[in-house]
Order: sequence, then structure tokens, then C-alpha cells
Amino acid sequence: MKRREFFKSATAITASAAAATTLAAPALAQSNPKVSWRLASSFPKGLDTIYGGGETLAKYVSEATDGNFTIDVFAAGEIVPPFEVVDAVSAGTVELAHTVGYYFSGKDVAWAALSAIPFSLNARGMSAWYYHGGGLDLTNEFFAGYNIVGFPCGNTAAQMGGWFRKEINTIADLQGLKMRVGFAGAIMTKLGVIPQTLPGGEIYNALEKGTIDAAEWVGPYDDEKLGFQKVAPYYYYPGWWEGGPTVHALINRDKFNELPPAYQSLLKTAAQATSNDMLAKYDYVNPTALKKLVAAGAQLRPFSPEIMEASFKAANETYAELETSSPAFKKIWDSIKAFRKDYYLWTQVAELNYDAFLQAQQRNNAL
Repeated sequence: MKRREFFKSATAITASAAAATTLAAPALAQSNPKVSWRLASSFPKGLDTIYGGGETLAKYVSEATDGNFTIDVFAAGEIVPPFEVVDAVSAGTVELAHTVGYYFSGKDVAWAALSAIPFSLNARGMSAWYYHGGGLDLTNEFFAGYNIVGFPCGNTAAQMGGWFRKEINTIADLQGLKMRVGFAGAIMTKLGVIPQTLPGGEIYNALEKGTIDAAEWVGPYDDEKLGFQKVAPYYYYPGWWEGGPTVHALINRDKFNELPPAYQSLLKTAAQATSNDMLAKYDYVNPTALKKLVAAGAQLRPFSPEIMEASFKAANETYAELETSSPAFKKIWDSIKAFRKDYYLWTQVAELNYDAFLQAQQRNNAL
């Protein structure tokens, strides 16, 4: 090739590359647009681990988009009352909510099944059901009726059974017991409990005055902040009504569909990462908090086998009733039950025995 022809070819290649770069830039910008959303949380800032899930989600999304997709997080009541976030997302008043489904079981009991109902799956089981057992499809089929798309976005793992002013050993001890409790209240009524509804900020005073006899909250880390051991020293476990409570990111369906596919995928992935982060944090902070509670006077007590068996029976009776009133609940619960049977077949083989051995070593102070 002659020298003059070589430089002509090189110049043409350089110009062509520059043109390609110029053309690519607008396409990249278009696929990574500026988006600003608001997230209404159902949780107060004081519950930093659960409320913090909304902040973690926003952080992951912002970092992955170089700050082009931002989510402003608002605590319960700042822009939307905590138990009205579903309506706000449905209407598009806010783009996104961070909440727990059982808060909205008054709309349809299926909402509760998607978060936690008594004797459902634990945290790992719920994750397996959602991501590999068809749970996401069933969830979003249900949410579509509310103009919502939803993804799991947090889990506390199994919660504690609550704080009691007196010891509870038999079913007879539950008769007439006034207890602050959530969705499980309908089941506990069958055991003689009188369910009470109270916001978190009023529980301590109610226990101290004897207005209520017992109350469930979350677990050691969150419970420690409220000082329940001073007025109701008996700390029971497990919280059989919340074995693996799934927190959700609920997104306005229209707003979600307007997003580029990459942003839609990012929201799903960031929500899944947030779930893992919240669960890991609770596993990290609860052991220390439990030791502090015991040192401050909390007396750990397991629910007796009699109470657990009676509660399981009452739960199944309640679900048989609910299945006739909510087709959505029946469809979702049938799917969870089918997976639950095999899930606990597997976990009792390897995981249970591995943990049981190490737990024995812990009790023997050998770890």
C-alpha cells in the first residue's frame, strides 16, 4: 500500500470510530435516564434495621446507576400514614412503598400469606418459595389487582413469642389473657386470648399499668430498645406466627412499566440484595441484644409443646375457614403448603443436625 493511501485509510477508520462513539453516547444516556422516586415506609426510623431496608434499597439503586436513579425514603407518617401506603402506591401518589403485607389483611387475607402467617415457612423457605417455587408469579398476579408490582425486600427471620407479665405453661393460662398481637390474634382467640391492637409506642405503658398482660414485638434487637423486661419479664419463644416475615417493596405498576428494562431488573435485584442484608444484620445484632436482655432481667421461656400443638391446630382450622372466603389466599397458601412439606423434609436431615450439634457445643461452652 502506498504511503498516501495508508494515511487516507487510517483517517477514515479514525473518523468512523469517532462517529460510532458519538452515536453510542446518546443511546447510553437514554438507557440510563434520570429518575427520581419517593418511597413511603410503614416503619419508624427508630426501627433502624427494618426501616433501614428502604435506605439500603435506595443506596443500591443509586450506586448502580451513578446517581441517575434516586429514591428518597420517608419514614412512617412523614408523607403517608403507615397503614395507607398500599393505597398511595396503587394511586401513584408515591412510586414505591416498603412495608409488610399482613398490615393489609383487612383488604384480603392473601396479603398476610405473602408476608407471614402462623406456621408458614421460615426466612430461607420463603426466599426459596419466592424465587424458585413460583411465589413471585403468584404474588404479582395478586398485586396486579392493586396496580402494583412487588418484590421481597427484607426479612427478620423467626421472631420471638413476646413478653408476658406471668408464666404461661398450659392452655388454661391463656384464658382471658389480654395480648397485643397482630394477624395471629384471630387464631389466638381460639385459645382464649383477647387480642389487643396497640402501636409500638404505647405497649410499655400498657404492660406497666396492666392494661394488657402480654405483647409481641419483633425480636431481641428491636425489643431491647423498648425495655419490656422491666414490666413483663417472661420472654417467650418462638414467635410461631412469624417464622419468616417477608417485607416487600411495592411499586406502582404504571411507573414500573415506564422504566427501562435495565432499571426494572435492577429494582428486583436490589430488593433481593436488601433482603439478604436485613436478614444478615438481624443475625448479627440479635445475639448481643439477647444477652443484654437476659442480663437486665429477661427470663427466657419456651412455649410448651401443649401450647404449640394447640396453636398449630387452631391455625389450620382458621385457614380452612379463610380458604372459603378468599380464593387468592387459597391459591397462595396451597402453593406454600405444597413446598413447606418437602422443605422441612430436607432441612431436618442436614441443616437441623448440623445446627443441633453446634448448639450443644455452645451450651457446653466448647465453641
